[in-house]
Amino acid sequence: MRILHTSDWHIGRTFHGHSTLDALRGVLEALTDQVRRYDVDVVIVAGDVFDSAAPAAGCYALLTDTLRGIADAGAQVIVTSGNHDSAARLGFQAGLLRDGIHVLTDPAAVGTPITIPDAAGPVHFYGIPYLEPALLRHLWPEARSQAAVLDRAMGLVRDDLARRGGRSVAVAHCFAAGVEPTPHLERDIQQGGLDVVPLQTFAGVDYMALGHIHGRQQLAPHVRYAGAPLHYSFGEGDKPRGSWLVELDADGFAGAEWLELPVPRRVVTLRAPLAEILDDARHAEHEDAWVCVEYTDALPERDPMRRLQARFPFCAKVVHLPAETAERDTRTYVERVRAARSDAELVEAFLVHVRDGAGADDRERELLGEVLDERVRVEALA
Repeated sequence: MRILHTSDWHIGRTFHGHSTLDALRGVLEALTDQVRRYDVDVVIVAGDVFDSAAPAAGCYALLTDTLRGIADAGAQVIVTSGNHDSAARLGFQAGLLRDGIHVLTDPAAVGTPITIPDAAGPVHFYGIPYLEPALLRHLWPEARSQAAVLDRAMGLVRDDLARRGGRSVAVAHCFAAGVEPTPHLERDIQQGGLDVVPLQTFAGVDYMALGHIHGRQQLAPHVRYAGAPLHYSFGEGDKPRGSWLVELDADGFAGAEWLELPVPRRVVTLRAPLAEILDDARHAEHEDAWVCVEYTDALPERDPMRRLQARFPFCAKVVHLPAETAERDTRTYVERVRAARSDAELVEAFLVHVRDGAGADDRERELLGEVLDERVRVEALA
């Protein structure tokens, strides 16, 4: 059996204020082409199908078109909900879709598989939707953490599998121990402490398809994250986009191959002085990319976004990160102002406050001295 493992579509997510819907549609069409080209039997979508609990109408249309396209390509589809999804809204789709498309969002049904046979016999697919401990106390009162609810869910999977026999695949959306998250991106499930799920929790199945981390990762030969199909932050720029093509033979897991997906627009971060970024010919290759600029000039530059977008039309983020920063004055601005003994010191306190610790340079002090001296002269004549 051939299984395509994907996750974290985040339909409806924006990229620094820009819609990603059309770009994602093209990528998911390429994924559908892979289903046809590689004769895939089952496609797994391991959670975070939508980016929010209340997606816009166009998001539902894209999901429906994609799932039906995959089914038309000859594969069955198994979809679970993630922490971004509303399980109720995503589950509502289930009754509207045709045979062969399974949307699994009910925690009470965790131990009941979707069984799909191949020439070697049945393969049992256990969908584990994102499990919020606080909302499951009526089912599993003793489970008060992500690790505990996943342990309980996988226990139900193993118990059911022991009765049925055969090969198995489980699908979950969580932080597993050993992953490398994208900083500030995979939110809402806190990494660290009890919310990290130990790797041994996933024992007992032939393949574990995980979602939530946006970069591909292999925690064990049969335990993998596929990552997101599209770049959703500049922190993901170095992470490839694609999905795992998983092979099951008569004995279980037989291997996995990474299938690349197209990148509609590259994501790059440029760090250098602003003038260099604006003028250096080496950056010409990035003029059609999504660009984040971290300019290292000592002082903030005037209107950097407008100037950068003249060269990089898709510059979406500008950050001032001085290569060298002045030593911090631990006093508050009010304390520095009150301590000023002259107009020159008052101006210096203001410049230090608004320029990230950098006071006036020698030329600026000379000009300020001239201005202040002229003011004193005019006041004396008044």
